Amino acid sequence: MANVALIGASGDAGSRILAELSDRGHRVTAIARHTDRIASLPGVTPRQGDANDQQVLSALLKGHDAVISAVPFTASNVKILVGAVRDSGVTRYLVVGGAGSLEVSPGEKVIDQPDFPEAYKPEARAGSEFLDFLRGVDDLYWTFLSPSAEFVPGERTGRFRLGQDTLLTHAEGSSISFEDYAIALVDELEKPAHVRQRFTVGY
Repeated sequence: MANVALIGASGDAGSRILAELSDRGHRVTAIARHTDRIASLPGVTPRQGDANDQQVLSALLKGHDAVISAVPFTASNVKILVGAVRDSGVTRYLVVGGAGSLEVSPGEKVIDQPDFPEAYKPEARAGSEFLDFLRGVDDLYWTFLSPSAEFVPGERTGRFRLGQDTLLTHAEGSSISFEDYAIALVDELEKPAHVRQRFTVGY
């Protein structure tokens, strides 16, 4: 059982990760700007916090075994988040990543494909920059987990594949549910296999 701080605990991915952590018996400090949106679950302590307030965030993170960040890249700052983790003394940091920085072939990123939706580009670019920054961090045990292209509500099946830097696809496209993504992330928390690496999950 780990003592985990989850930033962005009320969001689409964050709420599923929170449920998965709770179901597996971990203790969770669930951090969000609006605590009334955090689900009431066993082992969960809601705390109000802003991902862009490094000093407050650092104080909330202190004393945990690991920090999970599940906040949109366009609504956060990698230097503030990494700075808060460093200041807190926690060394394990897991990040809910994006699919845009994955490759469809060597040197060809998802975000650079002609059919990539314009509306998603700001978030995808910010996610790619976040990953680039993490790759220069050698004093934290970080992990960046990219979902597949379609990251949507669905079922918790426990049946999925893991990859490294290449987008995972299947006959109907590229997808993963928030629920199965949460399984892969908490698996990584419990049994680290991708330290200072990005990996991906999909069907």
